Formats: sequence, structure tokens, C-alpha cells
Amino acid sequence: MAGRRVVVFPSPAELGPVLAQLVTSRAEKAIVSHGRFTLGLSGGSLASMLSKELLALPDLDCSKWVVGFCDERLVFFDDPESTFGLYKSQLFSKVNIPDRGILTIDSSLPVNECALDYTRKLKEAFPADDFPVFDLLLLGMGPDGHTCSLFPDHPLLEETKKIVAPISDSPKAPPQRVTMTFPVVNSARCVAFVSTGGSKAPILKEVLEGREGSALPAARVVPTNGELFWLVDDPAAASLTIQVERLGSGAKL
Repeated sequence: MAGRRVVVFPSPAELGPVLAQLVTSRAEKAIVSHGRFTLGLSGGSLASMLSKELLALPDLDCSKWVVGFCDERLVFFDDPESTFGLYKSQLFSKVNIPDRGILTIDSSLPVNECALDYTRKLKEAFPADDFPVFDLLLLGMGPDGHTCSLFPDHPLLEETKKIVAPISDSPKAPPQRVTMTFPVVNSARCVAFVSTGGSKAPILKEVLEGREGSALPAARVVPTNGELFWLVDDPAAASLTIQVERLGSGAKL
């Protein structure tokens, strides 16, 4: 791993533009290096923040982007719980990303078949990789320390062979989901967590300052050869005692 950077902003208003800059800078680097930019997205409040900030950029070109989803709920795309549905309405419909560049689940399938189908799509998109190597994965973290749909004390935390795993007993609704596994997450060239708000302060402290080998899922994200960023705001960082970087909205990562 290239080293973990914990970067603190006064509020999401300053964090958002730096997140967008991280995405576009890694996109430019990837396209120069290998002709495309592969991005893994997560849902929740990250979707609206990222969409707003990317759309505010002049001359945003997504024509060479390939986008997948770090996890997805097994619901129809017009359901408010659909991560793809969120990004379709807030971002994809407003930029020049080609339809073939958006890797979606088939939500009509049973959850086990859906995971196999999404595995096939990722293998087709990353034919040279045993586990897909994304240029950038954007992750969130729940108040229980989960990330993707990898929840504390769940057997999927120990999955080492699957690219995409089904989950039918998610402790957070809806119960049926598919999720990338840790081997995929930790193969990425860059991973960025976004965590904001005072409700995240206790779990953020546990993840970032907890004992070695913490069982919390977010603490298990340690890219083998990639960068790791934690982009957080002051309320989320309120309990941290580790050294952090403090940046404003014009900063570049």
C-alpha cells in the first residue's frame, strides 16, 4: 500500500470539490496510462455529493470511463434504494458516459444468479485480471463500520475467491444485495472513503485508531499496491487523535 492519508475538511462543502478533483485527476492519469478510467461507485449521500461536484466542473469528459458498483441492492432501477438509479438520474443522464461503460446488475435475477451474472460482466470488462483492478473505488462507511455490503461478523468478510458475492441476510434493508469482495477492493489502484457527520465520529475513531487487526469491515480495506484516502469532515473527525491533514476546497490530492 502506498500509505493511508486521512484528510479533514471543515464541512462537506469543502470536501466535495476535492473529491471531484481526485476523480478527474485519477481519470486523466488512467487514460494516459491505459486508455480508459475504471471507477467503482457506492450509494448513499456520496451519490448526490459526487454528482453535484462533477457536474460543476467545466469540460468534464466521461467518454472513456467504465463504471461499476461496489455493491448494489437487488431492487428495480426505479426504486429509491437502487444505487444505479440514483446515479442515472443525478449523473449518468447528464454526462457523456457511454451506455456500454456502465456495468449494472440484472435485478430480475435471484440474488445468487445476480452475483454470478455481475461477476461475468466484471470479468469481461477486466479480462486480464484475476480480480478486477479498478483505477478508483469510492466507498462509504456505515455507523456499524460496514462498507460495500460487507457487514461486521458476516461470513462474507472471509471470502477470498469470489469477485462478487450475494448476500440475502443484510442487517440493513433491503436484505438482498450483491457486493464486491475484499480481494477486489484491495486490488484497486486507489480507494477513497468519504465519511461525514458527527454520527460517524465513534466508528471512525475505532476504524482508524483501533487495535491492529480490527474486525470492522472498513478497517480491512488496505489496498495491496494502491493509495488509500479517508476524506472526512470536522464533525466525523472530532474524536481522532492520530495525525491528519487539513485541507480546503482548492486542494489537490
